[in-house]
Amino acid sequence: MKPTRGKTPKKTPRRPQQTNKAKDPVEVYCRLRPPNDDQTDVCAEVLSDAVLLLRPSETARVNRIGELKETQHTFKFVFPPETSQKTLFDMVALPLVQDVIQGKNGLLFTYGVTGSGKTHTVQGTPADHGLLPRCLDVIFNSIGELQAKRCVFKPDKVNGMDLQTEADAMLERQRKLQQDLLVPPKTPTTPRRNGGDDWQNFPYVADPTKVETVDEDNAYAVFVSFIEIYNNYIYDLLEESPTSVPSTPRAPQSKILREDMNHNMYVYGATEVEVKNPEEACEQLIKGQKRRRVAHTQLNMASSRSHSVFLIRVAQAPLDPEGEEVLQDKSQVCVSQLALVDLAGSERTNRTKNTGDRLREASNINASLMVLRTCIEILRENQTTISNRIVPYRDSKVTHLFKNYFEGEGKVRMVICVNPSASDYEETIHVMRFAELTQEVEITRQKEVRFDTGLTPGRRKANQMYREALENFERGEQDANFLLPGRPGYSLGPPWPCLELTAASDSVTLQNLIQFLVDREACRRTLCEDLCRKHGVMRTQLLDLEKNNIFLRQEMESLQEQLTGKGKDLERAKKKIENLEYKNEVLRRTAQLYDEEKKEMENELKSKDHQISSRTAESRRLRQTMKAIEQTKDAKWEKECDRRMKQQRLELQNKMWVKEEKLRQLKEIVSKDGKRRAKSPPPKPTAPPVRLNHRRSRSASGDRWLDHKPVCNLDTETVLQPQLKKKMTVSVPDVKNIKKTDKYLLTHQEEDSQGEIETKLIKGDVFKSRAGGHSVQFTDIEVLKQEAPPESRKRSASEDIEEEHSGDWTDVETRCAIAVEGHDRRASAKRHKV
Repeated sequence: MKPTRGKTPKKTPRRPQQTNKAKDPVEVYCRLRPPNDDQTDVCAEVLSDAVLLLRPSETARVNRIGELKETQHTFKFVFPPETSQKTLFDMVALPLVQDVIQGKNGLLFTYGVTGSGKTHTVQGTPADHGLLPRCLDVIFNSIGELQAKRCVFKPDKVNGMDLQTEADAMLERQRKLQQDLLVPPKTPTTPRRNGGDDWQNFPYVADPTKVETVDEDNAYAVFVSFIEIYNNYIYDLLEESPTSVPSTPRAPQSKILREDMNHNMYVYGATEVEVKNPEEACEQLIKGQKRRRVAHTQLNMASSRSHSVFLIRVAQAPLDPEGEEVLQDKSQVCVSQLALVDLAGSERTNRTKNTGDRLREASNINASLMVLRTCIEILRENQTTISNRIVPYRDSKVTHLFKNYFEGEGKVRMVICVNPSASDYEETIHVMRFAELTQEVEITRQKEVRFDTGLTPGRRKANQMYREALENFERGEQDANFLLPGRPGYSLGPPWPCLELTAASDSVTLQNLIQFLVDREACRRTLCEDLCRKHGVMRTQLLDLEKNNIFLRQEMESLQEQLTGKGKDLERAKKKIENLEYKNEVLRRTAQLYDEEKKEMENELKSKDHQISSRTAESRRLRQTMKAIEQTKDAKWEKECDRRMKQQRLELQNKMWVKEEKLRQLKEIVSKDGKRRAKSPPPKPTAPPVRLNHRRSRSASGDRWLDHKPVCNLDTETVLQPQLKKKMTVSVPDVKNIKKTDKYLLTHQEEDSQGEIETKLIKGDVFKSRAGGHSVQFTDIEVLKQEAPPESRKRSASEDIEEEHSGDWTDVETRCAIAVEGHDRRASAKRHKV
């Protein structure tokens, strides 16, 4: 039975779900963060190893309608606050590491609200490592002596793995070394964050745990990659910036997800670094941590603004029959993957007070977590009911990248991190509901990976024994217990029988033992005789070989004398041929390297052309969009300007018509009065009229007024205006201004139902209060309002005739004409009385 080979993570063929396949539920663990020193009110309590109690806080009771009750939530295991990182690793991550070494896939991600300890659980501290460094330690502790040389396994950039011989791997290492020597040293720059300084200053303390079930006849290689998902875009945290223009920093380019030939999702173009020990892997982790996006919020000093994914890929392949090199068969390569995901915490804007970029980041984080929850809910619904809804993996990069795990290509585990603070109760209760929902999802169990190559097991150890014996023989030492690999050794018969005596009179067991020893001694005697016989045969063969050797030596001496003259020419030709062959091999290898570099550059050129074309199309689309927006705005402003100009033109024409009509009527009145005065005698002098019952305005008194005019008020052109002699005009009054005045006047403007400005003058008196301050008591309100005249009225036939010459009249013109006409009639009546 051939092992399950392929790229990681491998996906089963798309077929209807079968009920006979073994399934395992998603294992969900809960870890309680230790409370801070100043926290007295906590909402979480560990009841047992699998039950967590949530107690609602007083704030939640006040803000929620109805009574909140205590709730209990069940997990695979609940870790109390005093749990160490070692205990958490042994129970949660160590089984996943064992599966990865055995060729299976694993996914471990942390989930919780912001500030609940997710990043600390994954990475830990330099003194107490988290899950990620301990996984690396156990992997290298288990396969440390079984690793292949660097560059023997080579990623093919399409989620697969190629194999190279030892010679090609050596050339690859030399080429990389030459490239590193040609690249100028980078100038030290200030990193964005110094998250890795503590790791660099502390000595590295590895976890001594080791996996025992490791196939010693395989060669292993470990590759790591580090990516982040920021605002639903994927960025490579290990990507090297181009060194052609070091003075101009270049923004990181987002990566895309692709599907390989086995329908497995992977990040196209992500950097995969081969590491040989935990120190090299932690260097890559520190390098990515310095580039990861972290910001300060109200709830966390260093809040993760993106989802980080650290991928550990273990490639393994069987050794050749000699047990020296890797078997050059790509179909025998098995690649397993362990993904450790640090999900960013969910946030509420009313608590974090985020604005701008932080608000947009929080929105994208919450959206991706909501898509994850939706996928889990649909998976559970499809498994518990007969529905077959489509799971929306593509709505988020997180779910799209790991959809193969939820479809049966690996084991999935989740660690729920809980902050016991009472202020996080409402967010924590949503996390608990999601955890309970996740535990109900079942994932198809992955098949066992077996290497059935037909080769002899124990090849590596036999090869090591052979080399040690050969070295001892060359040094003159002898090893009598050495047996050549593949040659069967001597055996004295079956294993020993049972030697347990059931009773004092048990003679059967002793008889069996005596018979076994007799048979064993006879077998030993027979083997010794056979060995002596073989020694004699071998001695006779050695004498015959020695005689033949003497005869051949004599013949060789005669031939050597004949070839002595041609020996020098032959040696020169041989050396020349060797030099030419060496040069030819060097040129062939060089041409092969150039061909590979050419292919890589062509692929890179194609990807660059694709990016340029996509950017050009995007810029063209944006340009057309902006042009359409500008045209729309221009047309809208032109219409608005035309409307305003027409309105102003009509208003000015109406005003001019009113003034011209008034002037005309006044001219007629003046001309008629002049004629009457010329005909009538001069009038007698009369006394000026006396205005009785005149009430003097309060504003004309000698009081001091505080004129409060807000800045937003507009100047009106009304004839009636407030006249205040002693006044103090302010836009924002204060206590000092009120103390210096006796009266208060507030000018308030608002728009009525017809769109006209209505001005209200609110007057009041200033009094001293009993407490020594001043108060204002409003006493009166005056209203100033302007109204436009109506547009139409009933006119006589004479006015219609005049309208043909003078145009349309407004109500103001009509009123002025009626007033002048009434004045003329009263004047003529008085003259008749006289």
